[in-house]
Amino acid sequence: MIPAHGRVKRFCTLCGKVFAKGFVPFCDLCGGMGDVGYDLARVDLYPSANPYVRFKDLLPVEDTTRFPAEARFTPAVHAKRLGKAIGMPKLYLKDETGLPTGTTKDRMAGVALPFLRECGVMSFCTSSTGNSSTAYAQAIARFPDMTLYLFTAGAFGDRVQLAGGGRVVHFVLEDATFVEAFAYARVFSERNGFVSERGFFNPGRREGLKLAWLEAAEQVPETIDWYVQAVSSAMGVVGVDKGAKELCAMGRIARAPRLLCVQQETCAPMVRAWDAGSDAILPEHVVRRPAGIAKAILRGDPSGAYPHVRRVVLESGGTFTAVGEEAIREARRMVEELEGLHPCFSAATAVAGLVKLARAEAIDRNAVVLVNLTGKDRDGDDGPGTAHRLLRSGDGWVPQDPAEASVRSLRFQA
Repeated sequence: MIPAHGRVKRFCTLCGKVFAKGFVPFCDLCGGMGDVGYDLARVDLYPSANPYVRFKDLLPVEDTTRFPAEARFTPAVHAKRLGKAIGMPKLYLKDETGLPTGTTKDRMAGVALPFLRECGVMSFCTSSTGNSSTAYAQAIARFPDMTLYLFTAGAFGDRVQLAGGGRVVHFVLEDATFVEAFAYARVFSERNGFVSERGFFNPGRREGLKLAWLEAAEQVPETIDWYVQAVSSAMGVVGVDKGAKELCAMGRIARAPRLLCVQQETCAPMVRAWDAGSDAILPEHVVRRPAGIAKAILRGDPSGAYPHVRRVVLESGGTFTAVGEEAIREARRMVEELEGLHPCFSAATAVAGLVKLARAEAIDRNAVVLVNLTGKDRDGDDGPGTAHRLLRSGDGWVPQDPAEASVRSLRFQA
């Protein structure tokens, strides 16, 4: 049952506890992951070209005026020439490159920000390799009473494009890994009384990222057998799985797809764990200093997310695979030359993974396959020039300019 306070049920996926309205990434009773659900018998799909309107009953936001008014479906291209080249005639490419910041993470921000706002979150901290933070930075301009404290590892500082004026306070941690920046965002939030947004464990993120699937299920004329995406934490894949199961329960599609998660060989902790038959990321699977051309998916330690991702991939009958730089470059070239689309290397990683399995005859050649081209290369990145730099100090970080702490009255160390 949906609680009396609204149509969205907030609950623990482990023990089933129902939460009062608020931002609850983890259950206070058992530590399980928080999630949201809906009374699917009461869900309507509305006649609109705006996906936030059409699928609003499957999104965890009550005030739908907070959604992007100008949003439209992105194309699901029947990639006939690419499909012929790799022996997959029923191949479709979900082209997310035309979204406002050029990545599928705009969908994440489009749902996660109003979700956080309705949960009473006014100031929050997060980190990313560039796409999520850019999407948040652009979208937060619609929420003048919210502030984002953004922490970026030094290697990714130039991948962030800022907007929103004073709504975004950007810190670049020199010589930090993504995992270190993400961890410090949580520490900083606790010291300053802000909310740690928690990335994968923010239900609003996962719900927003399922929109690409909800659209494609109506655009592709046959039941989709496989969904393919390049992953770091794979929150989008988990969201897609949930959206597909919701459409199944509503009788809108015949079955959920099998899931193929692809990583680059230089940063493939999930693939390492999967191939080892492990239900968790172990120390030997972690990539301490990840590098590679697919920068958006350079997450070397997805320990928290992996058990949840592994579960849905197993349930779907899917798999994980890793591909090298040469295969990624070749996949991008094929997409550009055969289909006229221009994915970034991270999006091309998904195509390379499909090509690998297709050539190994690990996927039925007549399967209906949807590959999410999650983004394109962005021009004009301006992150490091507008960021406040933090330097290592013992086990923590301090501003390069000591005045930062006093001017903003922020606590950087215990």
